Amino acid sequence: MKQKIAIVGVGAMGSAIAKGLANTKRYQLIGLNPVNPRVEKLGEELSMTVVTKPADLIELSPDMVILTTPAPLTVKIAASLADLPNGTAMVSAAAGISQEELAASLNGQPLATMIPNTPVAVNAGAIGLALGKGIDQSASALINEVLGSLGTVIPVKEADLDVVGVIGGCGPAFVDVMMDALSDGAVKHGLNRQVAYQVIAAMVTGTGKLALETGLAPALLRDQVASPGGTTIRGIDALEQHGLRAGLIEAIDKASGGHDAG
Repeated sequence: MKQKIAIVGVGAMGSAIAKGLANTKRYQLIGLNPVNPRVEKLGEELSMTVVTKPADLIELSPDMVILTTPAPLTVKIAASLADLPNGTAMVSAAAGISQEELAASLNGQPLATMIPNTPVAVNAGAIGLALGKGIDQSASALINEVLGSLGTVIPVKEADLDVVGVIGGCGPAFVDVMMDALSDGAVKHGLNRQVAYQVIAAMVTGTGKLALETGLAPALLRDQVASPGGTTIRGIDALEQHGLRAGLIEAIDKASGGHDAG
């Protein structure tokens, strides 16, 4: 029998997670959300049961609950689910809400916090995960299995989730800007726009996969491409002259609220 995974708050991130889980065909999906025609339509598309009241979700006895609710509402919503069985794994994706705050609203359920990003919709997400203290092996295994089906799970300390969220959550938009600029350069040299998009998207996918699978530092992978006096190193020189590296670091600073992560 398929395990029941509930998504509480089916907004942009909740929808992305639902789509990724539906792609796997491994789980029975439940969505808890206020009445919303968009969510009802998504439920039909993904064969996801949609309920509008916490009591209805509790009655369905999910094995795992993923909270993708707005941060200011998350503690209150978690409290409304405190009557779930003690073994129900609870995972919150609400930025800035600590495990301590959530635990105080629950009833001893195993708890974890995470920061996912939208590529979870195509099972290629980067998911920072901090498991709660004392979480049992069964809950840990379930959480890692479910989230692992959505992409790459990176175990981190809870204190590091904010910067992981900036890199993993805001990073796709930064890469999109880079991809758009590369496509302009390709079109400038006569390449069809749609072909440029395909080449660039495939290049970004392959570059990320190579880094993940080899575990090599980006600088080492760069050096494998940038031969002495070649076209790549000349391009890198242009990027350095235009401050790409400094711009990206500044983007992380701004997205982090200007605070020093150290």
